[in-house]
Amino acid sequence: MLADRGLAERERLRGAGAAAEATTVARLLAPLAVSVETTEDPAEAEVLLAARRGALPSLERLGRPLIEDIAVPRSRLAEAVREIRAISARHDVPVFTIAHAADGNLHPIIVVDPSLDRLPEAAWEAAGEIFALALRLGGTLTGEHGVGTLKRQWVADELGPAAHGLQRRLKEVFDPRGILNPGKSL
Repeated sequence: MLADRGLAERERLRGAGAAAEATTVARLLAPLAVSVETTEDPAEAEVLLAARRGALPSLERLGRPLIEDIAVPRSRLAEAVREIRAISARHDVPVFTIAHAADGNLHPIIVVDPSLDRLPEAAWEAAGEIFALALRLGGTLTGEHGVGTLKRQWVADELGPAAHGLQRRLKEVFDPRGILNPGKSL
């Protein structure tokens, strides 16, 4: 679903091309979605946003969601969504993608059996391909949630050895005893 708060607000918040971009995103998502709804009415927009907010609780009924995010250039959103769908099928791992399409932020949420004590190898492989996809498309491993524990093994690929080493050295300066966020990547 795509919530649209009206032309004037779109223009103010996202620039002069926002209306055309919203139309393009809705057109590209239509073949993959059950429904795509837009509105210029603020009350209807709130109803659509409430549906979006209810997506995660719905996924929790299917299993344990691994909430992740990637970001890609907006011009590559459709390609990213198609490829995430292919990754899901290739690994036989359910992946549900929720997006902040206006800023290229995608949430490919992998859902696993909650009774498992560890993440299945197929889920790790699918996650790795999704993160590699983001980088290949000129994006980043995270748009808003940070690297966390699932993505930490891929952060060096995004940053490169020099920037990754610098971040590690900076952390050592400010946290020489390793007590801040112990066990995390940085």
